[in-house]
Amino acid sequence: MNQRPGNHLFDAYFTARDMREVFCDQGRVQAMLDFEAALARAEARVGLIPASAVAPIQAACSAGLYDFAALGEAIATAGNSAIPLVKALGKQIAAQNAEAERYVHLGATSQDVMDSGLVLQLRGALALIESDLAQLGQTLATQAERYVATPLAGRTWLQHATPVTLGMKIAGWLGAVTRSRQRLAELKPRLLVLQFGGASGTLAALGEQAMPIAQALAEELQLTLPEQPWHTQRDRVVEFGAVLGLIAGSLGKLGRDVSLLMQTEAAEVFEPSAPGKGGSSTMPHKRNPVGAAVLIGAATRVPGLLSTLFSAMPQEHERSLGLWHAEWETLPEICCLVSGSLQQALLITQGLEVDAGRMAHNLDLTQGLVLAEAVSIVLAQRVGRDTAHHLLERCCKRAVAEQRHLRAVLGDEPQVTAELSAAELDHLLDPAHYLGQAQTWVERAVAEHSALTA
Repeated sequence: MNQRPGNHLFDAYFTARDMREVFCDQGRVQAMLDFEAALARAEARVGLIPASAVAPIQAACSAGLYDFAALGEAIATAGNSAIPLVKALGKQIAAQNAEAERYVHLGATSQDVMDSGLVLQLRGALALIESDLAQLGQTLATQAERYVATPLAGRTWLQHATPVTLGMKIAGWLGAVTRSRQRLAELKPRLLVLQFGGASGTLAALGEQAMPIAQALAEELQLTLPEQPWHTQRDRVVEFGAVLGLIAGSLGKLGRDVSLLMQTEAAEVFEPSAPGKGGSSTMPHKRNPVGAAVLIGAATRVPGLLSTLFSAMPQEHERSLGLWHAEWETLPEICCLVSGSLQQALLITQGLEVDAGRMAHNLDLTQGLVLAEAVSIVLAQRVGRDTAHHLLERCCKRAVAEQRHLRAVLGDEPQVTAELSAAELDHLLDPAHYLGQAQTWVERAVAEHSALTA
C-alpha cells in the first residue's frame, strides 16, 4: 500500500492521539485561519471593513480547502507558514468575491497569525493536559488511600532504609501532580493572550482604530488583550514549556519508581498486564515496564527541547531571525511528549498491581536490620544516645556475621534485655509500628488534591 512518507510509527506509544490532532498540519492551519476569520469579524465590528466582506472571508477559512503539501513547499521559500497561507486564502476568496479579498489580513503581520494561532492550539493542548492531570490526581489519591498502611522498604541510595508505606510513596507522586495543576492554573492568564502588533508592533497601519480592533479581535478569539505585542518577548511560551518540563520530570520519577519496583529482585508493584504487553521477542517469561519506559523517555527528551526554548529567548529587536523559527516544532513536540507520558501514567496507576506479601518478604531480607533505628531511639532514652548507638551497631554486625535475625541477637544481649522486654522488642521490630507520619502525609496530599479539584 502506497502511503505518503511520514514519521508517525511511534505516535501511538509516545503521543496521545488528541494532542497530535491539535498540532497536526490540519490543526496548525486551522488555528491560523481562525485568526484571519476573527480579524475580519473584528474589523467589521469596528467599521474598518464592510460587513459584507466577512462571510466570504469566513467561508474560505477552512483548512480542508488547502493543499498542505503545496503550503509546505512554499514555506521553504517564504520563511514562515503565514505568508503562503495568506496568499492561498486571498486566492480562495477572490475566486468567490473579489471585493472581499481586498480586506484579508488587513493590518496584521505574519507573526500575528502564527503566534495567535499557536496560542489557540496551546489552549486546546492545555485543556487536554489539565484534564489528564486531574484524572491522574484522582487516581493517585484513590490509590494512596488504598495503600496508606501497606508497608514496604524505604530505599535510600538504592539500599533498604527504614519502612515506609506504598500509600506514602504514591502520595509523593500525587503532590507533584497537584503542584503542576496549580502552576498551569497560575500561568493560564499569561499564556492565553492575543498576539497583534502589525509590522513592527505599533499597529500603525490601523491608525486610530487599532486599539478597538485589537480588543474586538481578542474578544472574537476569547483571548486576553495583553499590555503590548510580544513578538520577541517569549517568556509566555517558555514558561508554559518549563511547566511541561516539570510535569515530564515528575512523571519520569513515577515511571522510575514503578520500573524499579517491578525489577525481578523486588517484584513488589507492577504495571497492569494485558495480552502482548511488555513481552520480549525472544524471552517468553519477560514482563517489561513498557509504560514506565514512556515516562522515563519523555523525562529524558523534554529537557533538551526545553533548552531550545530558553536558548531562543534573546530575540533581536522587533522580529527574530532563526530564534523564533526554532520554537515552531519544539513546543508542540514537548506538548505531544507530555501528553503521551500522561496517557501511560494513567494506564499504569489505574491498573497498578501490588504484591503486599512480597513487600513484607523484602522488608525482612535484612533480618530486622531496617528497624535498628527504632530500637536505638527507644534505647537511647534509657541508656543515652552514644551508648545505644554503639550497642545497636555491635548487635547489627553480629546479626550479619552470624546470619541471624536482629531480634534474636538483641534477645541475647543483656544490656538490651535489661532495658527492653520481649514484648517491647517484638513491637519495635514490627514494620507496621514504625511508619511515623506516613498516614498523615497521605491525608495531607489527598486533602490538597481535593481542595484543588473542588
